[in-house]
Amino acid sequence: MAVKGTYTYDYPRPAVTTDCVIFGYDGKELKVLLIERGIEPFKGCWAFPGGFLNMDEDALAGARRELKEETGLENAFIEQFHTFSEPGRDPRGRVITIAHYALVKIQEVEGGDDAAQARWFPIGEVPPLAFDHDRILRMAMSRLKERIHFEPVGFELLPDVFTMPQLQNLYEAILEVHFDRRNFASKMLKLGILEDTGDRPAGASSRIPVSYRFNKEKYNELKAKGFRLEF
Repeated sequence: MAVKGTYTYDYPRPAVTTDCVIFGYDGKELKVLLIERGIEPFKGCWAFPGGFLNMDEDALAGARRELKEETGLENAFIEQFHTFSEPGRDPRGRVITIAHYALVKIQEVEGGDDAAQARWFPIGEVPPLAFDHDRILRMAMSRLKERIHFEPVGFELLPDVFTMPQLQNLYEAILEVHFDRRNFASKMLKLGILEDTGDRPAGASSRIPVSYRFNKEKYNELKAKGFRLEF
C-alpha cells in the first residue's frame, strides 16, 4: 500500500497549462502565430502554442518550452498577462491556463509536438480558435495596446534598422488608429530614442526614407523618469 506524503490531501486538483499569444510584424501588418492542432480535442482547429506544465517547471519555463516544441522559436520576449480559470473552458477537465504574450521578428516556423503546422495570420484574418482562445486573443491585444505606451515594443517587432513609415505602421496596427505622418515623426524624433543610421545616400530624394535604430539606453533613461508615450 502506497504511503501518502505528510501534506498530501484528497481533493480535486485542476491541471495547469500555459498558452502563448505570439505577435509578429512584417512591416505592413501585425500578425499572430497560430498552430493547427494535430490531436483531439479540437483536432484540425487553430490555437495558440501551449500545453500542460511539467511538475518541475514554473509558468514561464513551461511557456518557453512549449513555444520551442511547437514552433521552433527560442529567446522570444515573453510576458505573462492573465490567468484563465473558468470552469468548462477545456473539455478534457478542470484546466487553468496561464497566458503569456510574446513579441518576435517574423520568421519561418514549423509545427511540432502536437501541432500539425504553424502559420502567421494577420490580426484581421484570424480564424475561429479552439478552446477559449478567441477571448485570450482579445485580452492579449488589449494588453499590447496598453504596454505600447510604456514599452518600446518596436525593439522586438521591427528589424534592427527600420524606417519611420515602418515604425508608424506598427503603432497604427497595434492601436488601430491613423496618425498624421509629420506629427508622428516629430513626436518620435523629439523623444531622442531614435538614431539616424545615415543610410540615405547624400543628395537622394526626400522621398527615400531615412533609416533609424532604437537607442535603448536613452529609452531606459526616459522610462526611469516615469515616461509615458502619449498620442
